[in-house]
Amino acid sequence: MQGQSWTSLLLSLTWRDAIDIAAVAFIIYNVILLIRRTRALQMMLGLGFILVVYAVAAAANLFTLHWILNTFLESAIILIVILFAEDIRRGLARFGRNPFATSTYVASTEFLDEIVRSVQALINRRIGAILVIERGTGLNEYIDEGVPLDAGVSRELVISIFLPSSPIHDGAVIIRNGRIISAGCFFPLATDVDLDKDLGTRHRAAIGVSQASDAAVLVVSEERGEVSLVVQGNLERNLSPDALYDRLGKLLS
Repeated sequence: MQGQSWTSLLLSLTWRDAIDIAAVAFIIYNVILLIRRTRALQMMLGLGFILVVYAVAAAANLFTLHWILNTFLESAIILIVILFAEDIRRGLARFGRNPFATSTYVASTEFLDEIVRSVQALINRRIGAILVIERGTGLNEYIDEGVPLDAGVSRELVISIFLPSSPIHDGAVIIRNGRIISAGCFFPLATDVDLDKDLGTRHRAAIGVSQASDAAVLVVSEERGEVSLVVQGNLERNLSPDALYDRLGKLLS
């Protein structure tokens, strides 16, 4: 009987229904592409959880909880527009430039080797730097505020960016899909009271962006001549080249 009902439903579809379904699927697919590299995805998941709780409250006759969530959801559209205003603006701009662009980049051994060599070259020259490798969470809000680049990672380029004479040496570089996308980027500083007092601005900026995303952040200290790796607020200091290669290989695999 169920098979017959599905068959009847399919036979009853008109060409208008097919166009309608295809258009909705296209819109949903591209909305997912727009938010999958931003923090908006986590916020959307949070709203989805609220919807699930709302449905459970309605089914279980939890009147007070249902009323509170119903009041909240009545203004959900306005809330979404307010919360996601920047993501919507940037997403629509990207979609307008290239609506069908996708990325399936996987870090190669050549990329990891060049990252480690670049970091070691900075350490040898006692040059401070922040290199942010984007992972799942997008960093578009910071990329847009920096100096746009589109270049492969190389020791020469990294050193030239962070030389004290460079006008963008104080900021960070952001790496996406194995390429330096933006330089001279700045991040909010972490203000946790339990952070070591000897951590400077670079380390606090690295911790700050790692707390707001899942990026892998490398910090080169010119004073100590060492490199630190920061992931989700966790700081690993004074990594050797082999240890750095192994950690990045696991994070970017």
